[in-house]
Amino acid sequence: MARQDKKTRSGTFWAKALERAHLGVWDWDLATGDCFYSATWARMLGYDESELANTSDLWLQLTHPDDRERALASGDRHIAGQTDAIETELRLKHKQGHWVWVLDRGGIVERDASGKPLRLMGVQTDITKQKAAEAELEKVNVRFRLALAASGTGIWHYDIATNKSYWDTRTRDMFGLVADTDEVTADLWHSYLHPEDKEATERAHRAPMGTDAVIANQYRIIRRDGEIRHIESLVRFVAAAGAAGQILGTVRDITEEKLREQELAYAARHDALTGLWNRSAFDQLLADHIAAGAPLAVFYVDLDYFKALNDFAGHAAGDLALKSVAAGIRACLPPSAHAARLGGDEFALVVPHCDAAQAERIATAVLGAVREADLGPAASTRKLAASIGIAFVDDASTTVADALACADDACYAAKAAGRNRFAVFSVKTASGSGGLNAARIAADTVDAMEDGRLKLFGQEIHLLGRPWEESRHVEVLARLTARNGRLVPPGEFIPVAERFGIASRLDRWIIRTALSRHGAALRSGALTLGFNLSAQTLSDPQLWAFVDSVIEETGAPHSGIGFEITETAAVTNFDAAEQFVRKARERHCRVSLDDFGAGMSSFEYLRRFPVDTIKIDGSFIEHITQSRFDREIVLAITSIARSLGCAVVGEKIERQDTLTMLSDMGVAFGQGFLLHRPEPLEAIVTRATRVVAARKAS
Repeated sequence: MARQDKKTRSGTFWAKALERAHLGVWDWDLATGDCFYSATWARMLGYDESELANTSDLWLQLTHPDDRERALASGDRHIAGQTDAIETELRLKHKQGHWVWVLDRGGIVERDASGKPLRLMGVQTDITKQKAAEAELEKVNVRFRLALAASGTGIWHYDIATNKSYWDTRTRDMFGLVADTDEVTADLWHSYLHPEDKEATERAHRAPMGTDAVIANQYRIIRRDGEIRHIESLVRFVAAAGAAGQILGTVRDITEEKLREQELAYAARHDALTGLWNRSAFDQLLADHIAAGAPLAVFYVDLDYFKALNDFAGHAAGDLALKSVAAGIRACLPPSAHAARLGGDEFALVVPHCDAAQAERIATAVLGAVREADLGPAASTRKLAASIGIAFVDDASTTVADALACADDACYAAKAAGRNRFAVFSVKTASGSGGLNAARIAADTVDAMEDGRLKLFGQEIHLLGRPWEESRHVEVLARLTARNGRLVPPGEFIPVAERFGIASRLDRWIIRTALSRHGAALRSGALTLGFNLSAQTLSDPQLWAFVDSVIEETGAPHSGIGFEITETAAVTNFDAAEQFVRKARERHCRVSLDDFGAGMSSFEYLRRFPVDTIKIDGSFIEHITQSRFDREIVLAITSIARSLGCAVVGEKIERQDTLTMLSDMGVAFGQGFLLHRPEPLEAIVTRATRVVAARKAS
């Protein structure tokens, strides 16, 4: 390119330069007050050069009202010699009405002999896009700061080259550091680390150079006041051009989260009432100890007279007794032992490296602790005792179920021998439905749910003296067929299911199977079904979620379903039973109180539970023809039930003279119900469906 002379550079050259750079020039003569504005300045605001008069205050007329004072002050300070130059940002009004942000820079270019300013020149640059970008960035920063505040996150960074660290206010607060500036000494953070976490945490914070990987880490700090806090940190290396780079990190106090995790983990493995291990946790502990191969003793502890205590003094006294028993059992055990509450009033212990002599000492101590348990106000009139079964395990192939079954079987032997004592398992003491046989029945029950050997039966409930077709209500039952074809009585496999913790699973199978197969019959109104619930099922917090989901899947109406709870189940978890009844009533499901009258708290349960039906315990029905006492009890119960609007079901009506006697008592029992013998549920549903179909056809 040819060299340009000074004249060209002073004229056209600079005009083109201003045009290309989008710079507007102003030239202010302080002596005359005239101000010159370049054509590029006018075009920056959307005007032709001829449209604007070159008056000294033209720029001020076009300046945003909020910016005028600041712009004038910038010029005044420079003229007064307080600043080296004029530099300010302001908004000028565009011809089309919007505002243009400009950066105004200039200064004195001429003075008189005395140094008095005579002339000022400057340029204005359109920075509208920059200001818009800054505004958007500020919005992002505001959201970022808000997110940080909401999450409780602090930010820090460490400059590798200068070996300096900087903590923001939230980080300093988190560590309990009182300081006015962000800069802290580079080694300060290390002094807070918990000794057990120090090495691993420092290693994790050495972010890999040259990568953008984010390293997450959790550690503990010890604040200067001694408080231990849990911290979660994210760390990343940030490269910098021409520099060593920085390590950028965030910190968040997760102490409360850690405490909640610990509480949930504890709750998942411990019994809420006593603080002992729960059934699932104990099973795992026992499995681990058996697998280790060391000899051990398993204790099965069953409280005696506990139901009588609940009946007499209420469930609050029962809870107090259970907690006192648990504390007493703990005090009897060596440090290596574990204790669990299996449910209700049953406990289990595992003691590693325990010989017969030590087992006897522990069992004797536990019996004493149970006798001395705190029973509260009932202590003067009630008593507690325990029956304990002990099984020794030295074979690593023994299953948890077998070990517990042996101890449980020995417990039954202790009960049979008179209670308040212990017995050691042996083949001779094994009962017909306990021990290893009970474990096999439990396993077979689970298998039968899958292979079709568990059958649904039904028990028709009749209006007294009326055909069943008028009520069409059925109580659903289960019958187990053994692999050899033998029908296993409910009195064998139902208690075993409760003992081995599968009663809730069995109840769920019965409910799901019955509603899945016969939901259509319930929807048509052909019949209604009632289900018995075990104590384990009543205590299941997910019970109603399960029932609701099955109802939704099958279309069975809530009103076509009833549930029966026994006093035994209610005693085991009174609060759960009360909550269950409330939720059942909300859904318009019927609720029946089973075995009514058998316990001393029957009427208390009736007061607390707003049930639809009372099922009188069969012991008051089967001898009603011979016992005046039983007749009076039945009359009293039916009278109370009628006044409360409850229906009544009578059990064990198996003879004609019993039926005749109940008919003669019709004034009190006229709206009662009558149970008939069980038969396959499928046959009952088929019969009920035909009845409904025939009525519709006629």
